[in-house]
Formats: sequence, structure tokens, C-alpha cells
Amino acid sequence: MALARDAKLESDTFQVLQDVANRLRIHSIRATCACSSGHPTSCCSVAEIMAVLFFHTMRYKQADPEHPDNDRFVLSKGHAAPILYAVWVEVGHICESDLLNLRKIHCDLEGHPTPRLSFVDVATGSLGQGLGAACGMAYTGKYFDKASYRVFCLMGDGESSEGSVWEALAFASHYNLDNLVAIFDVNRLGQSGTAPLEHCTAVYEKRCQAFGWNTYVVDGHDVEALCQAFGKAAQVKNKPTALIAKTFKGRGIPNVEDAENWHGKPMPKDRADGIVKLIENRIQTNRNLTPKPPIEDSPRISMSNTKMTSLPVYKLGDMIATREAYGLALAKLGQSNQRVIVLDGDTKNSTFSEVFKKEHPERFIECFIAEQNMVSVALGCATRGRTIAFVSTFAAFLTRAFDQIRMGAISQTNINFVGSHCGVSVGEDGPSQMALEDLAMFRSIPNCTIFYPSDAVSTEHAVFLAANMKGMCFIRTTRPKTAVIYTAEENFVIGQAKVIRQSAVDKVTVIGAGVTLHEALVAADELSQQGIFIRVIDLFTIKPLDAVTIIQSAKATGGQIITVEDHYREGGIGEAVCAAISREPDIIVRQLAVTEVPRSGKPIELLDMFGISARHIIAAVKDTVMK
Repeated sequence: MALARDAKLESDTFQVLQDVANRLRIHSIRATCACSSGHPTSCCSVAEIMAVLFFHTMRYKQADPEHPDNDRFVLSKGHAAPILYAVWVEVGHICESDLLNLRKIHCDLEGHPTPRLSFVDVATGSLGQGLGAACGMAYTGKYFDKASYRVFCLMGDGESSEGSVWEALAFASHYNLDNLVAIFDVNRLGQSGTAPLEHCTAVYEKRCQAFGWNTYVVDGHDVEALCQAFGKAAQVKNKPTALIAKTFKGRGIPNVEDAENWHGKPMPKDRADGIVKLIENRIQTNRNLTPKPPIEDSPRISMSNTKMTSLPVYKLGDMIATREAYGLALAKLGQSNQRVIVLDGDTKNSTFSEVFKKEHPERFIECFIAEQNMVSVALGCATRGRTIAFVSTFAAFLTRAFDQIRMGAISQTNINFVGSHCGVSVGEDGPSQMALEDLAMFRSIPNCTIFYPSDAVSTEHAVFLAANMKGMCFIRTTRPKTAVIYTAEENFVIGQAKVIRQSAVDKVTVIGAGVTLHEALVAADELSQQGIFIRVIDLFTIKPLDAVTIIQSAKATGGQIITVEDHYREGGIGEAVCAAISREPDIIVRQLAVTEVPRSGKPIELLDMFGISARHIIAAVKDTVMK
């Protein structure tokens, strides 16, 4: 009798889940139809998967979707955003009649900053990035929080052509993320045609297994099979699990299911009511299932105690590279807050993040040579305010992760990027290692703060300020050793430049940062011996730029500014200064910058060869003064 009763209860549960799936289809069709926008066919292919996840497998508090102990969900196939809208209707977060909310929800997932919505921790409209973010969440849960929450990532088969997906698969297996489940929605169809593997689920399975994953191949429309597969996945130890679900795009819609040319197209309004009626006729129950509550075992944390434990230890004149000062500052910062973490891409001995690793090995994540995934992992680690993440590599290598970085800005994340080996001062390693575009890239990111410290003291302050800054930050460090020019007591503020040389008879304002600031100081000394005095400004932050100090100094020096930078002219310091003074008709800016693809050589030789050495600054000043 008891076995029969349990079997009946289980059968009823499966029917309820199937009915929930069909209601999700209806909500998605109605919403996309009302907005004349969206991807109802993609939603229909994952309806059963979403029903089983949110109403059977995942543990979370319905009334508090951002609770730190809730299971996480990442909708990597962001074009299926309406299905999350449908889930929110089912759990009572929004009303079914509020169909126009789809526009806000769709934006939150696919490309515009909007108020944070339920279960939307990261923007994923640019495909192939969701699994990396899920890896970061799972890593945080397993190794930092040491908590019970699990992470589920729903992916499209089309996006699995992205290399970043396989970077994430390798990362997850390497770190034994058994709290991570990736679901491949293998519905055969992409945006403009068929996906490369179509319905060959065996190939997906072999590839995932080759990357060290536990796998299950399931019928993605069979709720019982899905429940069983998710249940088995929860018992697997030391391996992440991939569910390869064979589905059909447009499932349940006559003449649309598994048909091409329906991607991103709402149902025609004259057909929508009939389609909805057809699906409604399949629904046998009118009840829902309540998700199990989470296990509340994640630590309560605070980010407010993030400060340096002591003043910088450097003395004026000490020779130290800002990249090394970054590593030392980071290790010091890690002593004050246990949630400071560092990610690196196999460059820790060059970026000096290895200093942090030696002191705090449990909070260092080696991401190997996979920069796109490294950025996505950092994004996942930083969600829900669980960590203060610093990401280190050569600045040139961050350019290949630009899409992940811009999506991080859309997600309104708090991540600190640190790029070393900037400009021709890298020297013998050659142009492939020289970041000459990085300032332009990060200047284009909304709400991104850019630090360009010129010595060890200012670098330490940059690290501290970045850790406490809301939004994305970029710290530009350099390879050569430079002299310490600030005392330990010097104070630094975001958006405030330092005037480090000035007199009442200055003829020109020279603006530099990093290595070029030191070239400007050499030039100032030589010019002063010839009776020519210049004002020298250290910008400290490129964004926001201290326009007030720049304009005041320019007006005090006859409206003459010379900018000098170890960066291409396009998008760098010179153009930032030009924008800042654009409404000042009597100020003239002359830009010294790298203007061609550089070559290998000694740093001092390259600075001179490409026109940004002290010799060129002196010549530019004299030319300006003579006019």
C-alpha cells in the first residue's frame, strides 16, 4: 500500500511538472507576442528543463531569490529570457497581466543595465559566457563559502561552438566542481540554420567526457527522466555534470516545432490564441510545487573591513616596478579581508600576483592561459557580493576578453583588472607582449575607473581604492623599475591628479603617467638648467580625469599642454585630455604617443625610438616655447 501511494505521489508530481512546463510555454508565447519581440521557440525547447529545475530540483527561497544560500541559475542561452519571465509568473513574483515587463527582463539578460531581477546575476546575451560565470559561482561555493548551494547553467547547443565554453569545461573539471551542472539544450537549430552537430547527442557526450565531466543524455521533454538525471548528478563527487538534453525548438507548436526560420520570431497574433488554446488543452492540473528551502550554511561576510594594515614601506628614490608593488600591495590587502581573491592566467611570476598566492594560497585561482574564461570566472566569483576579485595578466592579453569585460559592465559587476607589461617599455619581449590599446579599451567601458600609478606608493593606493570602488576598475602597471617619488604619507583620491613640478614661470604643462612621468621629470630637470621651466602633472587616474587641475595648469602656462604616453595615440591619455579641454578655446594640446607598430629592443631605446623619451619631451617643449 505504501509503495503504491508513493508511486501515485511521484506520478502526480511528474504530471504537475509537465503542466508547469506547458504553462511556461503559454506565458512565453503570450509575452513575446504582446511585445512583438523575443524567442518563443527557444523557450519552448527548454520548458520541461525549467519546470524541473525551478519546481523540483533547485533549493531556494521564493520570497528571497538573492539569498546567499539559494541554488544559483545561469541562463547562458540568453535569448530564452522570456522563459524566466514565465517562471516568475509561476512563482508569483510578477503578474501574468504585466506582459510588457518582458522588455525589462529581456534587457536585463541580454544587454542593458536594469534593476536586478530574480535569479539574474549576470548578463548573458553575448553567447558562450554563461558557463564561465557559473564556474566562478561554483568555485566560490565549494572553496570560499564551503556551502551546500549548487549551480545550474542552461546552455544552447549553438553557443557550444564558442571556444570560451570549452575553456570553462576544462576549468570546471580541473577544479572538481561537483556542485556544478551544465545543461545542453540540444534543439538542433541555431539562428540562421542548423547547429553543426544537429541532434548528435552522443558527440556532445563524448566531448564532455573527454573534458573530464560526468554526463547524462536525456530526453529534454521527459520530466521524469530529467528529475532522475538531476537527482543522480547531486550524488556525483569530484566531477561536474553535464546533462545533454535532446529537445525540439518550438516544442508543442504545430508547424513550428523543429522547423527552420522561426528563430527570434513571436507567434503571429492571428495564430497565438489558437496555439495557446491547444497547449492549454494538454494541462491536467492547476497546482504548483513549492521548491525545497536551501541549506543555510554559507558564511555571513562583510566587505567593509577592506583596508591596508599599514602605510607603504617604500622610501623616496627606491627603485621598484609598479607590477611588483601591485603584488606586494595585494598580499597586504588580503590580510585585512578574507574575501579578497586573485585570479591569474599563468603569468603570476610576471604580474607578481604570486606574492599574494604565497601568503594566501587558498584564495588564489590559477586560470591558466584562458583569459576569456578567467574574466567570466571572476564575474561569477563576484556575484552577490561574495568576493573582492582582482584579475591579473599582461594587459595585452586582456584584449582577447574584451567581450567578457563589456558584458561584465552590463552586469554591473565589481571586478578589478590589473594589466602589466604596458607599452614599448616592455622592451625585448616585442610588440606581441606590449599593451598599447588597453587604455582605449577600458576607457570605452561605462563606469570603469582607470588607475595608472607611476610609483610603488601610488600603486599601493590604487589597489586599496580599487578594492573599495563600486564598479569595474583597471590598474595599469609597468615592467621596468621606476623611482619612488611619493612619501608614504601621501594621500591619493580617485579623480585627482598630482602636480609634482611647478613654478610661477612655467611655460608648458607636461602630462604623463607611469614610465612617461619619469621621462617628464628628467626633461624638467634638464630644461630647468637651460632656464626653461615646465609644470609636470601625474594623472593617477585616467578615468575619471582631473579636468580642473589640467585646465588650471594649462591656463597658468600660456594654454600649452604636452601629453606623453606609452600607448597608441588613439584612445589614450592625449585624447582623454583633448576631450577634457574641448570647451577651452585658448588651450592647445600636443600629443606624444606611439604612432606605429613597435619592435623589440631595450626599453630606453624604444622609448626614444618611438618619440616618448625625455629627449623628445625637451624638443617638444622648446618647439612650443619658440612659437
